[in-house]
Amino acid sequence: MDLSKYNIEELATLKKDIDKEIQGRRKQDQKKALREAKKVAERYGFSLTDLVGAPAKAGKSSGKGTVRFRHPEDPSKTWSGRGRKPGWVKDWEAKGRDLDELRAA
Repeated sequence: MDLSKYNIEELATLKKDIDKEIQGRRKQDQKKALREAKKVAERYGFSLTDLVGAPAKAGKSSGKGTVRFRHPEDPSKTWSGRGRKPGWVKDWEAKGRDLDELRAA
């Protein structure tokens, strides 16, 4: 295909159309692969979930994590122990208090 005969706007439109088509075909291929995988699993007496587990929720994270530390006076303030320390934890330690005192039961 000779692209030199197209101007910038036409090339941009063509690229957009191609990207859209590729995305549509990938979705079709994914659905087809899922159907085929289910058939194979069923042939052996399994569900697809039995073999690979539950599908992940798209766009969702696993959450904040397990609460490991809790503010002694305000139970709504919690921290998993991962990432940056919240201000209330820093304040607690600045007062010379031990982090272990905040451990959630």
